[in-house]
This record gives sequence, C-alpha cells and structure tokens, in this order.
Amino acid sequence: MIEEVVLLGVYAPAALVWAVLAVVMVWLIRPALLRLPLERLVWQPALIDIALFIAVWWGLSALADTFLPAWIAHHS
Repeated sequence: MIEEVVLLGVYAPAALVWAVLAVVMVWLIRPALLRLPLERLVWQPALIDIALFIAVWWGLSALADTFLPAWIAHHS
C-alpha cells in the first residue's frame, strides 16, 4: 500500500485521502439510493450509508494498491 500521498507539496496519509474520496462518492450516490425502497428492509437506514462508505473506501484502496504503483513507476 502507498503510505503517503503528496497533495500540493503536503504529505497526507493515503487512507485519509481515500476516505475523503469515499465520503464524496457516497454523498453523490446517496440521492439515487433514496429512490429505492431499501430503507424499509433494514432496521437502521444509517447502516446502508455506513456499509456503502466502507465498500467504497475498500474499493478505492484496493484500486489504488493495484494501479497507482504501476502508474507512478510509468510516469517517473
């Protein structure tokens, strides 16, 4: 895993960057999910939000681990 990401000359933990991106993606996906009747099927509607956040965060981290090292090596 890439430990740190450089953003405008500032080193930030990679997990924090992926978490912020995941929050933004969940925020964009949430209105589409509100149209579905998923909230009737679960006890707490917030569980859908948390599960979606964790899934998106994991997906971003997995994609970053797979593709970023090769991309950085190719562009260095």
